Amino acid sequence: MIGKVTIGSSFGGVVRYAMEKQDASLLLAEGVRTDQVRSIIDDFNMQRKLNPNLTKAVGHISLSWNREDAVHLSPEIMQQRALEYMKKMKITGTQFILVEHRDKNHPHLHIIYNRVNNEGKTISDQFQKERNHKVCKEITLKYGYHLGKCKNQVNRQQLKGADKVRFELYDAIKIASATAASWNELNAKLERRGIEAIFKYKSGTNEIQGVSFTKGGLQFKGSKIDRSLSFRKLDAVIQQNQKQAMMQQFQIQPGYLPDRPQERFQLATLSQQTIDDKILDDLLRPVQQYDQQSTNPIKKKKRKKYLGQSL
Repeated sequence: MIGKVTIGSSFGGVVRYAMEKQDASLLLAEGVRTDQVRSIIDDFNMQRKLNPNLTKAVGHISLSWNREDAVHLSPEIMQQRALEYMKKMKITGTQFILVEHRDKNHPHLHIIYNRVNNEGKTISDQFQKERNHKVCKEITLKYGYHLGKCKNQVNRQQLKGADKVRFELYDAIKIASATAASWNELNAKLERRGIEAIFKYKSGTNEIQGVSFTKGGLQFKGSKIDRSLSFRKLDAVIQQNQKQAMMQQFQIQPGYLPDRPQERFQLATLSQQTIDDKILDDLLRPVQQYDQQSTNPIKKKKRKKYLGQSL
């Protein structure tokens, strides 16, 4: 299950979109009259007057499931999941409608709610997108629904606006980072495709904490494009590419050894170490035996000579 969260200022536009769509079906309504679309809009607008300072009083969430989940989702079950979702999202004590759409090949519905609740207080949208991601994942795992589509399976041609740019960034960064052995190399590859990397530094230091990417005037955090594109994970990929490049260079030039003894030791193979140990043992063993044999006769001779003179 996937949720897309937005807020706005016009109940008229979003209610008409949801209710007047072909094959739209109103699953549930709370706090509004449902005899006609105009009544729903008027009732939403009436309650928003309890908090006139809130300009964006319209809450709109689209809930979608994988098309393979359709066999498990009757209108009644979709309604139950939507109510469970709203409770976890802390959207309670307010007007709302649940509208199912059948214009696509996967199950989905629209939640339209008043951000001015029944007591005239504001339903906060702070951290709502982060909470949405968490709640959708919880419900998906709880009921065994399919997880969101892999990005490689998304039809890029149907994307528009920010979604289109975000997937363009994903594709370009994945391709460039697969072979980049440094951040400079990655930046150069991305710049050729009109993409700029912007680093976030820890306050007062040169320590990088994160990275964002811009294209066409739009900017996205790497982790928001995809979790694999966070600074930490991209940096790990680049470091791995560096190691592979060094190993390839070493294989091409077998006579090369690093200047540091520690690295020379690490590059030695197990068989080479075994041979070297045997040679070292063979060299040490005769020397120890020779010292032992050559020391004792000298002592004996000196003793005999000394004894002879005393007689």
